[in-house]
Amino acid sequence: MTTPREVEGAGYARYTYRLRVSSTARTMLLAEWARCRWIWNECVAKSRAIHLHNKTTGEKRTCGPAQLDRMLTRARECTPWLREGSSVVQQQVIRDFGRSRAKAQKDIRERVPQRRRAGMPGWKRKRGAAPTLNYTRRGFRLRDGRLHLAGGIVVSVVWSRGLPAEPSSVRVYQDSVGHWYCSFVVPAQVEPLPGTGRVLGVDWGVKQIATTTSHAHDLPHAQYGRKAQAGLGRYDRMMARRRPKKGQAASKGYRQARKWRAKTYGKIARQRQDTGRKWAKKAVTDHDAIAVEDFKPRFLAKSSMARKAADAAIGATKKALIEMGRKHGRDIRLVHPAYTTMDCARCGARTKHALPLSERTYTCTACGAVSPRDKNSARVMLVRAGLDPAGAEGVRPAGALLPQAA
Repeated sequence: MTTPREVEGAGYARYTYRLRVSSTARTMLLAEWARCRWIWNECVAKSRAIHLHNKTTGEKRTCGPAQLDRMLTRARECTPWLREGSSVVQQQVIRDFGRSRAKAQKDIRERVPQRRRAGMPGWKRKRGAAPTLNYTRRGFRLRDGRLHLAGGIVVSVVWSRGLPAEPSSVRVYQDSVGHWYCSFVVPAQVEPLPGTGRVLGVDWGVKQIATTTSHAHDLPHAQYGRKAQAGLGRYDRMMARRRPKKGQAASKGYRQARKWRAKTYGKIARQRQDTGRKWAKKAVTDHDAIAVEDFKPRFLAKSSMARKAADAAIGATKKALIEMGRKHGRDIRLVHPAYTTMDCARCGARTKHALPLSERTYTCTACGAVSPRDKNSARVMLVRAGLDPAGAEGVRPAGALLPQAA
């Protein structure tokens, strides 16, 4: 499986591959993760101790990467167990902790609301945190189709396709089912597609995930989560019956039911991702420019449509469309969603009152245009993005392209 994803920060993409891990490599990876988890928890303890000291004494001591690096150096000198592991991945743990702590402090200074604020780094417990190891360029190499990690760890990679460029870093991690993956960071490669002369407007929804100005590119709701609900409910009941008491270890049956549940959720996620990426590739291939509603589905989590909206995965589909457009050099324009359901795509008039969700047909009182509500919104996206509406199935809003009078 290969999943290219854009890395936040510009110019880079992620390529994820499945790993075939031997029992020896698995033991070494878990031992490396145990050292990294210990270092992370030591950083958390040091950060909290300094915060408490500053709070009680009024001093302003810091706990940045430089201080934590010195702490790691002293710890490796006096602890043979730490010296057995690679210093590359251990130093990267400190860098990750520093970024996480800096983000939390920035949100506190900027008074970001509590529900959106990044929390301070917490403990990584033995049975609560999945193994994740980050290696910079000097900590790994690719040889004979296998991944060689610092510390003598060698794993086989399932190359579903080749890397487009030399990777700058790699992340090795284990998912909730127990499968191992590696994620390479490589420079993003632009693969231009031939021009088509067509444009597309996209409006997001719940009943139909994407409604576009082209009937052939509408994305219906596949309802993968709803179809798997019977199996998920069965696993939830199995876990509830076998749930261990506080302080007791989980039984084999509980762990097995939890694994089955995780496998089902993983399958659902892969189905949503596959559907979204295939639709995005088709939309990008057939159109030169796409006007996309800059829709943020977070508010739907507090509505009666929360379950169906989560099953639609609007955010993931939108992200896939934007990434696919950038990969192939297409013009992707984000449009603010305010009043897009109230404006007329033909004359630009706006209704006096917001349309209720039960009203699925838009009727303009100014020009008399009648069209499906979501189709009208998709055409509004084109007009607001400044694209030529004539490229969308021959639809040209009246007066939209007429020269203004002098």
